[in-house]
Amino acid sequence: MNTFGHLFRITTWGESHGGAVGVVIDGCPPQIDIDKDAIQFELNRRRPGQSHLTTPRQEEDVVEILSGVFEGKSLGTPISMLVWNKDARPAAYEHLKNLYRPSHADYTYQQKYGIRNWQGGGRASARETIGRVAAGAIAKQILHKHNETETLAYVKQIHTLKATVDTDTVTLQEIEASPVRCPDPIVSPKMAERIDQARRDQDSLGGIIESVCRNVPVGLGEPVFDKIKADLAKAMMSLPATMGFQIGSGFDGITMTGSEHNDEFYNDSGQIRTRTNNSGGTQGGITNGENIVFQVAFKPTATIGKPQQTVDKDGNEVTLQASGRHDPCVLVRAPAIVEAMAALVLTDHLLRHKAKS
Repeated sequence: MNTFGHLFRITTWGESHGGAVGVVIDGCPPQIDIDKDAIQFELNRRRPGQSHLTTPRQEEDVVEILSGVFEGKSLGTPISMLVWNKDARPAAYEHLKNLYRPSHADYTYQQKYGIRNWQGGGRASARETIGRVAAGAIAKQILHKHNETETLAYVKQIHTLKATVDTDTVTLQEIEASPVRCPDPIVSPKMAERIDQARRDQDSLGGIIESVCRNVPVGLGEPVFDKIKADLAKAMMSLPATMGFQIGSGFDGITMTGSEHNDEFYNDSGQIRTRTNNSGGTQGGITNGENIVFQVAFKPTATIGKPQQTVDKDGNEVTLQASGRHDPCVLVRAPAIVEAMAALVLTDHLLRHKAKS
């Protein structure tokens, strides 16, 4: 499936080294102010070529809105957006067309479909996420208009380096001020150096993106199978290179007793709140009004310059030493993508919840 969502549905299309990539949004309410500059801002956060810490592929990733918007407002009809691939180099992958790159989707795509686009991985490339980010930018505008809901994501950990971040106060400005999008001013430069060293070593690193969603309305979520945390988990695990998802206390919760883990309620001037947030902003699969806090683990970039053993399509063992343009660590460009997917989930559930009233 290339479509995500129920009432707010997106369909992404395009391949990494094809003519263009894009997205079609179906279900966007009418008369929403659509800020094209805000969409472009989000795409700029995820575009390649930002620094020596990312892939050197140079793409401006300028968005074109083809339909569904008139005089700056949504029409309620499908919104189609496109980004042209300007710096595609499909010929650079010619020597890989008969090989299965380790930890890539080459082998599985070939076995599933009997054919694959070997030019940069085709649909399995992270370039597919452009459509998600563009659609997520519109979802963010809907959420902000409804309840001033915001979704933020930042680098929490790279390799063994861990940041300390206050989810209640962290700002977009603090995140964007860091070259690695880590708002911890002590750890951020260490992360940058660790990534650069991996690049010089022709290797790669993984890490953790943490996200916080603030001012989320109470009552979002559709138990039992479409719990808000279940849909967030699916959204995040559908992203390239993701290996794990946890919300609230996550796996650390197993080290606590029930009396330590339970989030006690209290009355805050007429508003029901919880004293702690081990549940991560959800209970019973429904938002409770507290911040939604979750983490997503990303593996080290699969394409590296070190020699690796693999096989070709005929099963012959060969040594692969990949060359080309790739990120030494995908996390630097991942926050915008994680934010977009969170916004898409929350917007879809917001519309589903409003349909009940």
